Amino acid sequence: ADKGAELQGYNNELVRCLEDLREKREDVHRQILKEEDERDKIQNDLRILTERLNRIQESLSKKTAARGEYDRTIKETEASYLKILESSQMLLHVLKRESVNLVKKRQTTGDLLHLIIY
Repeated sequence: ADKGAELQGYNNELVRCLEDLREKREDVHRQILKEEDERDKIQNDLRILTERLNRIQESLSKKTAARGEYDRTIKETEASYLKILESSQMLLHVLKRESVNLVKKRQTTGDLLHLIIY
């Protein structure tokens, strides 16, 4: 009878140990499921963010190229404008000089006519 009771005690302890191991396994299984869900969510977020990053990179590339075109156009326009200003200054200088020469000629001609008439 003592041996039967002792065997029954061992059996009960073995059953408790197995139940404890099953509970621990179930805890670990729940943690695994939770982390797999978290991993899947993060992978999905990463995919979405990667696509967004690629779209932004493409947009930045296009806008950078457009800015470069604007820079070139502005530079060329400013250079042309400076040439126009220089030409305008030269034309104004020539026009003033010719105007002065015409006035001098008229005065000289007027003086000659004045001398001839008088």
